[in-house]
Amino acid sequence: MQPSKRKCLACGCQIQGRADKKFCAEQCRNNHYNQLNRDANLHVRNVNNILRKNRRILATLNPTGSGKVHRDRLLIQGFDFEHFTNCHRTRLGTIYYCYEQGYMTIDNGFVILKTKMVRTA
Repeated sequence: MQPSKRKCLACGCQIQGRADKKFCAEQCRNNHYNQLNRDANLHVRNVNNILRKNRRILATLNPTGSGKVHRDRLLIQGFDFEHFTNCHRTRLGTIYYCYEQGYMTIDNGFVILKTKMVRTA
């Protein structure tokens, strides 16, 4: 029986061992799948960085748990109104949340800040 000429999907080295083996080593397997997921992971990392920045800005401007600031103040600090984790519709409007820090736009360019109380078990 002739040895197979299978090659590692990551580095191209000849593979020895099981017939269904695709990689020559654990490191090659990890490198291959990290390379495949790199584009998706980069997008997720960028969005999460924006969400964390938004949360940090809201938390800084809202130390008491509720308040009111002008929209321009958020924009000057780099707040991105396009990214939020969830929203809650009320009869007064929609509260957008970045994790537990929320905001609701009102008239004249002002924004109401609100911290969601998180229940602990």
